[in-house]
Order: sequence, then structure tokens, then C-alpha cells
Amino acid sequence: MNILVLGAGQLARMMSLSATHLDINVLAYDVGSKTVINPVTFTTTSESLQQAIANADAITAEFEHIPLDVLTVCQQSGKFYPGAEAIATGGDRAKEKALLEKTKVACAPFKIITDKPHFLSAIDELGLPLVVKTCQAGYDGKGQWRVKSEAEIETIWAEMSAFLQAGTDAQPHSIVAEKMIPFDREVSIIGVRTKNGDCKIYPLTENQHTNGVLTLSIAGKEKANIQAQAEDAFAKLANALDYVGVLAIEFFDVDGELLVNEIAPRVHNSGHWTQQGAHVSQFENHIRAVADLPVGDTSLLRPTAMINVLGQDHIPAQVLAVSGVTSHWYGKSAKPGRKMGHINVSAGSLHQLGEALAELAEILPEADYPGVMDTAQQLILN
Repeated sequence: MNILVLGAGQLARMMSLSATHLDINVLAYDVGSKTVINPVTFTTTSESLQQAIANADAITAEFEHIPLDVLTVCQQSGKFYPGAEAIATGGDRAKEKALLEKTKVACAPFKIITDKPHFLSAIDELGLPLVVKTCQAGYDGKGQWRVKSEAEIETIWAEMSAFLQAGTDAQPHSIVAEKMIPFDREVSIIGVRTKNGDCKIYPLTENQHTNGVLTLSIAGKEKANIQAQAEDAFAKLANALDYVGVLAIEFFDVDGELLVNEIAPRVHNSGHWTQQGAHVSQFENHIRAVADLPVGDTSLLRPTAMINVLGQDHIPAQVLAVSGVTSHWYGKSAKPGRKMGHINVSAGSLHQLGEALAELAEILPEADYPGVMDTAQQLILN
């Protein structure tokens, strides 16, 4: 069986690696170079996109911002999962908010902005402070503003206006303003839905972000009521999209009530822990779902943490001597802030996971790996 992935980054790479023992061949379409490549070796094939589509038994995607012409031709093939609607929804916050309203899944109060009167009206109705985000082309904290006082309005509007004007009639730009909600923490749910509508869902993950980028995730510490809320939201959104594959939903936890922050129609950074912490990883389950194979067990094997490696071309070798540690590399050249790989660490209990993270914190510089020691101490004390 052959599967084509739109996008040729680390997520395509990990899907390909997980597919090998299923006897499934994965190729990736690099939307930047417009070439079909092996996402593990990075070697270029002689296939065109049209040939790769014809040769594929199924097509999927590793990211949301796919050119419309590519999205259209893949949808027309009848092989594309989770489908153009799901990908477009994940890549456009206005579509995402419309889906949340339709399914009655809670999120922060918001207003869609396409001109300055909309912006001023949003300030009046929602109040300050506001979080303002581009509806298109935003990721990893990019395309966002914080409006905290009236003195900032004109300066921020000038930047917002430039983004709105960059849109076209065919692909207009918009912006969403959200009421800034104080929250206790950020969490995410990763689940998989099959072609016949069956869902399996992983345990909720607690996430820590630095400058808008995920730096650390912990799985295995959630209570049943929080998990149930997340699973209900997953089912509503996945069913509304007639979704096939892995879907990720990020939430704010506000006094035990979950509000959706973002939807990602793909395998997700906060699910990397599943490679060592679950019976079947998110990557393999996504491949299974789009290939119409039975999906695997999503139960937690053991508490697991994922630490992102950002901008570093190596990790200290002694990291691998820590019990329960596995490293994963993406084959990229190092750039500041770039996701280069991740470290998974598993243990028999949350206390033992805290001890392992404390050991790692003695090796990994806090400046490059923020929050590891603080998380270790929290887990040990609890």
C-alpha cells in the first residue's frame, strides 16, 4: 500500500517510520519545492504530484497551510483524508470558530474582524485585554497581538491592517479577537476516528509553552471529569467534520472547565509522547485510519513526558543514560527556535517521572529547555 503525505517535515517523517512495520510505503509532497520525496531519507523521486496521487492508495496531510490548488486536486481524487474541509478549518481560525459555534463546543468569547470598525466594536463588546490572532497563516505563536490598553490600539491596528490588505478576493484575510481569559493551564486531547465513525482517544496531555511554542508535555496525570469534557468535544468536532485520522484539540483549563483554543487536523506535537507512552502511537494510528485498517489501543502504558529540542543540533550524550529516555531527531539543520527533535521520558509512576525529569534538568540547560526542573519538582511533591 502507498500513502502520500502533503508536507515533508518531521510529522511526515514519523508517519513514514511508523508505517514501515505495517508494510506501507509513505512518500511526501514538499509544497515548497513542489517535489515528491522520501520523508526519511529526503531523496527526491521522479514522480510529479499528479503521478503520486495516481499511485497512492490514500492521501493525508501533516500541516494545514496547503495551497488551494493542491488541496483541490487531492480532494477530487477521492483518496484524501481527513478531507479538504477539515484541513481548511484547521488552517483558518474563522472557519474554526464557525465550527465551534455550530457544534456548541465552548471557547473564549470572540469577534471576527475584517476592518477597523469591527476591531473597535470588538474592544467595546469584549473589553480589554484582548488576544488578537490572524485567521490565516498563524502558527507557533506567530500572527498574534495582545491589546492591553487603549494606547496600543492604533499601533496594533496598523499591523493588523497590513495583514488584512494582503488578502485577495479569492483568499481574503480576516482576524479574530478573543477575550483574554485567565486560565490555569493548557491541555490537549489527541484522538483518532475511523472511516466508519469509531473513535479512540488518548489520555489528556498537559502542555507548557514558551514564546508561543510547545516546550514540554506530560501525559498520565488527568482526572476523569476533565478527560470526559475533552472526549465530548473531540466526538462533536470529529463527527461534524466526518473526520478520518488523528485530530488534536488544544484547550484552556479554567477552574476545571475546558475552552477550546485551537484545532489541528493532523498528528500533533503534544502527542509525541505516544511513541513511548501508549500501546500504539498517534503516527501509526493515523496511518491505520487513513489506510482503513483497524486502529490500535490508545491506553496509557506509563506516565510519559515529551521535551521539545528547539534550535539545538545535538543533546548531551548523558541524557541517554537516564532511565526511560528515548530521543527522536528530525534530520534538520539547526536554526534558532527550530524544532529539531524531541526527548521522551517514561516512568512507572508520576513521582518516578518527576525524578527522571529532575535528573534530566541537571543535564539540560534551563535556557534551552525551560520548565523541566519546575515540572520535575511538581511531580515529585504531588
